[in-house]
Amino acid sequence: MTQDNTARTAVLERLFSTVTARKGASPSLSHSARLMARGRNKIAQKFGEEAVECVIEAINGDKDALISESADVLYHLIVMWVDAGILPADVWSELERREGTSGIEEKASRPKPSF
Repeated sequence: MTQDNTARTAVLERLFSTVTARKGASPSLSHSARLMARGRNKIAQKFGEEAVECVIEAINGDKDALISESADVLYHLIVMWVDAGILPADVWSELERREGTSGIEEKASRPKPSF
């Protein structure tokens, strides 16, 4: 990753810090605080809505709209992380653990659900 890319990806860390700082803020002053005050179900619902909108724009082939919806997905994912007590480093570590492993192998190594 180049220095420029490293600096650009740091925006996710800054966004995480901002959302974390807003966790205890007044819901009337912060959208992040408002989402978290409404609970994890609402956060997950908003994340799902944004993910669907992202998929729709990918199918439509609208690159600018896909970029915008992707930013919304990342924001709502970070709100979900903050609410759940997950740090970006936790996710980065999991990605590093998977690095160099084929997606097929990684998926096969997951525990099978028992229904």
